[in-house]
Amino acid sequence: MKRLAIAFLALAAAASGAAAQAPVPSIAAVHALTNQQAAQRLPARFEATVTYYRDYDIDLFVQDGDTALYVYAMPGLHLVPGDRVLITGQTQDSFRPIVVASSVARLGQGPLPKPVPATAAQLFSAQLDCRLATIQGIIRSAQMKWTAGKRNLYLQVLIDGGYIDAAIATEDESAPARLLDSEVELTGVVTSEFDQKMQQSGARLDAQSLSDVRILKPAPTPPDSLSITPIQNVLSGYHIRDLSQRLQVKGVITYYQTGRSVVLQSGSNSIWILTQTESPLRIGDVAYASGIPDSRNGYLSLDHSEVRDTGIFAPIVPAPVNWNEIGFGEHAFNLVSEEGQLLSEVREAAQDEFVLTSNGRIFSAIYRHPHGMDAQQLPSLKWVKAGSRIRVTGISMFYSSDPFNGPIESALLIRSFDDISVLAPPSWYSRRNLVIIIAALAFFVLFAAARGWQLERRMNRHSAASAARTSREAEIERQRSHILEKINGTGPLAEILELVAALASYRLRGAPCWCELKDGTQLGKLPPPMTGLVPLRQELYAGSDTPAGFITATLLPGSRPGPVETEILSMSANLASLAIATRRLYSDLIHRTEFDLLTDAHNRFFFEKELDLRIQLAEATGETFGILYFDLDGFKQINDSHGHRVGDVYLQQFAQRIRGQLRGLDKLARIGGDEFAVLVPLVHGHHDLEEIIVRLQTSLGQPIVIDNHQFFVSASFGVALYPDDGKTRDALLDAADSGMYAAKGSKRSANADASGV
Repeated sequence: MKRLAIAFLALAAAASGAAAQAPVPSIAAVHALTNQQAAQRLPARFEATVTYYRDYDIDLFVQDGDTALYVYAMPGLHLVPGDRVLITGQTQDSFRPIVVASSVARLGQGPLPKPVPATAAQLFSAQLDCRLATIQGIIRSAQMKWTAGKRNLYLQVLIDGGYIDAAIATEDESAPARLLDSEVELTGVVTSEFDQKMQQSGARLDAQSLSDVRILKPAPTPPDSLSITPIQNVLSGYHIRDLSQRLQVKGVITYYQTGRSVVLQSGSNSIWILTQTESPLRIGDVAYASGIPDSRNGYLSLDHSEVRDTGIFAPIVPAPVNWNEIGFGEHAFNLVSEEGQLLSEVREAAQDEFVLTSNGRIFSAIYRHPHGMDAQQLPSLKWVKAGSRIRVTGISMFYSSDPFNGPIESALLIRSFDDISVLAPPSWYSRRNLVIIIAALAFFVLFAAARGWQLERRMNRHSAASAARTSREAEIERQRSHILEKINGTGPLAEILELVAALASYRLRGAPCWCELKDGTQLGKLPPPMTGLVPLRQELYAGSDTPAGFITATLLPGSRPGPVETEILSMSANLASLAIATRRLYSDLIHRTEFDLLTDAHNRFFFEKELDLRIQLAEATGETFGILYFDLDGFKQINDSHGHRVGDVYLQQFAQRIRGQLRGLDKLARIGGDEFAVLVPLVHGHHDLEEIIVRLQTSLGQPIVIDNHQFFVSASFGVALYPDDGKTRDALLDAADSGMYAAKGSKRSANADASGV
């Protein structure tokens, strides 16, 4: 439930206690509080009757007389509807004030409150929020879905006045087929659905079991017995009777697309308005809009709207935001601005899209083309150099619902190209520029080699041994071409540097020549232990100001290096530098595609690819392997309380500690956020995986220290064994994921038992 996400943020604070004062004594007294008062976390202690609770979840609804309340409790309380309980806890703001329980004591069993008949008007105005109620209607949708680690039945019920969602605590897989299109009477707790801005976006009933659903009239025809309707004739079955009332709202115009839509904003609230008006409307003006209320993707809207511009200019100042605030719906349809680095821009048939990255996240800024305007009439696409840091101002737009369960698909709608401003040009140090530098270096090397070849050729014309020199030049060119092919291919760097040193030695008529890297590695022909040798050295550079090493040649005692010797060593240094730079670039690209840049564990892409390969191998050989799937307990509180920098360091130290306990064959991967997985080959059964988990948990015994703060480490683990738990990637991951959530639920139950509840 959406109250779960709101209450979870206050759980840690609830344990710290409130100021010494008399506790709020009843549900009615909690109801009398404003959200501002409830946010002060006032102590509360009262008796009430349980109307809804599931042992594996933390949602508890209680009622006393005609007043009901949502309580954020804990799993494993063993309560059933009708239990009389004593609740102790603290108040918290939400859609309505709620209570975060620190203890729930069962006093006895009594009668349930009598459910009240509910109308659509009462449900959509939250008049019966949290109360036990009854509705009558036709079930239009019935699906089994996962919630809190259990399968539950989710319904959409058409009642007189609109659609109501319903959730039934049952794992009966046959229920959807029996209930679909039936006329039913449904009894349950009323739960108001709302968005991150605490605006009601719908209503639903939560029922304790299938016994709360009474079939009044079975479906006239089972779905699988319906006759086939041609696709082009589907509209023949359409019929609707809409009695929704037209409402009027007031706000400042922040977005306008002629003949399609308008956005009005008032303070921190805003609404999407569908309208066919083509009247001139000015962004920044105060306007009135009347229309039919609706809820789309979990957010409020007005349909079939008329908009009237007052001409009063009162523009909204865009709120600066970051990706997390946008992704979790806190600024839905508000005028905001965000900074990021431009990755690309493209003109499409109906819109222009600018793709940006901010703090490792990718998002889009979209300019929708004016209605009815063809490509010749469009203004030229605003050209911004890729890699530039820009600020984008626009409307925070959403394409999917329920931000309480994680980030959702979103984008910024810009009004014109003036909403894009360039803050800084792209940095010169980029992968593209590095490629250009390497290409220029390669060209220089080839140019220098060609020039040297021409010089050698002119010298050889005047030599008595012209035939021998021609053969020598051909050999040099062959070796040089071979080296360039190796550089452009995937040959080992050590082999290429050996070839470069050998070529330099050959051109210097056998003089010892070798490459020495920064780590002390020496590749090539080293000189014999003689005194008086004349060293000739060139530094190797590979895309930075710091030398990557040296190439050295030694001439015979008494020799003096001339221009030819210097030129030969210089060209050899260029070849070696090009080889080092190319291999570094290739290694960096390979690393980025396979490793998580924050923790240096493998990334999800590598893990899934490796898992698929391991499954293919196991199918052919019959071997067994396993996976561990785990996430950090309480990581979100660390991020929220100490910031993302501390969170990042925490993840890095956690991954380093886990990696230190694994074998060389085991593959650690960061799946996303605070979730990790380990691919464990060569195991004999679940006991091997459990031994690894014990070893990992033991390694987490010591706290992580960051900025003088101690963080105690805890993780929940799930395992899957091939082929016992699944023979496909999805089956194995689902099994491990389910095990992880079961472990997390057991841990919560243990914590609750330990606290004496």
